[in-house]
Amino acid sequence: MEPRTVELNSREQAALRAIARGSAEITCSCEPDLFIDGLACCDQTTARRLAHLDFIAPARPGVPGQRVRAVLTESGRAALDQEFTQRSAA
Repeated sequence: MEPRTVELNSREQAALRAIARGSAEITCSCEPDLFIDGLACCDQTTARRLAHLDFIAPARPGVPGQRVRAVLTESGRAALDQEFTQRSAA
């Protein structure tokens, strides 16, 4: 199956990079909140879009509202790689 191409804005790209470096947490929820370096992400629409696109996920299960480490999914890693490739080509 071909990976899907999704246009990501600069905030979404930055959030994916923060998650890839291990400095992000996500709340266990169907509408998760994202925390980067311990601070709430100012654009929760970004967090929720990345979660609904299946680019990010909690590293482990938790109770609703609990903050756990955020991780990139396989799709999220592919999106981050795509963004890096596009930046390198520019």
